[in-house]
Amino acid sequence: MTPFLFLSGFYVGWNIGANDTANCVGTSVGSGLLSYRGAILLVSLFVIIGGLLQGSEVATTVGKGVVETELPQLAVLIGLISAGAFVTLATALKLPVSTTQAIVGAVAGIGLATGSPVNGKKLLEIGQIWVLNPFLMALLSYVIYRLVTLVMWRVRYVGLWDRLMGIMVFASVAYMAFSLGANHVGTTIGPLVNLGYSGKWLIALGGIAIATGVLTYSRGVTETLSSSITILDPLSAFSAQVAAAMGVHLFSILGIPVSTSQAVVGAVVGVGIVKGIRAVSRRRVLEIVVGWVATPTSAGLFAFGLYKLATLIAGG
Repeated sequence: MTPFLFLSGFYVGWNIGANDTANCVGTSVGSGLLSYRGAILLVSLFVIIGGLLQGSEVATTVGKGVVETELPQLAVLIGLISAGAFVTLATALKLPVSTTQAIVGAVAGIGLATGSPVNGKKLLEIGQIWVLNPFLMALLSYVIYRLVTLVMWRVRYVGLWDRLMGIMVFASVAYMAFSLGANHVGTTIGPLVNLGYSGKWLIALGGIAIATGVLTYSRGVTETLSSSITILDPLSAFSAQVAAAMGVHLFSILGIPVSTSQAVVGAVVGVGIVKGIRAVSRRRVLEIVVGWVATPTSAGLFAFGLYKLATLIAGG
């Protein structure tokens, strides 16, 4: 059973890398400042660094905070597979869904299926952050955009500003990737932490799994986020990425698993509003929001039903 558990954890991490790379590079690739290939190499490095330095807090929340007792190994295996399957489907459809929501939903689902005590207070706390997250990021990106614009007017030489903007966007991609690792490596290995596994080797495994997804299957969702919500110029890309990275990093320090998809989409909408609400593709945003609601619910129900079926077959 143990090898399958780690393979399933790696599968979840691969899915996170495949789907959430867009949250780190979509705005920069869309603005034309970075090539897709260069961006994913940068992300694959910093996502591992972020996980190693600050991934343990979220791992503890997902592993011990949602379901407070140790789950059966079969339940954890089914939870990981359920979450991974839904994110794989979303990635194939080029939808930036919340991998965090898929994992938390699946863990809660198997907790209920096994009769384990599910921490409703912790779930409510996480859910409240999920609701507030995109709105806070939209506001923060709007403020950052306005502040950087004021500074920009003081830079007299266009060439100097262009060089500064390039450096700033590069740094924002690295910071967003670091924040992704800090939050989502913990999400990847959280169910395994529930079983008592721990250590830097486990965090490194989660980081490598995400980096593998970054390098192998992240182009589709990146294309969606880079152009289908609003058209981004370099300043918009920088503002959106810094706002999202700051938010995700803060929640990682607090040990709260949040959605980088929600953070980045909220931030992109925030800079889009600067140009006028008509610049934002409301239809595309609505499709993404529907995915956010459906993902934890579907993953939780699927994990619950699959575990009940598995135990029924085993008992029969």
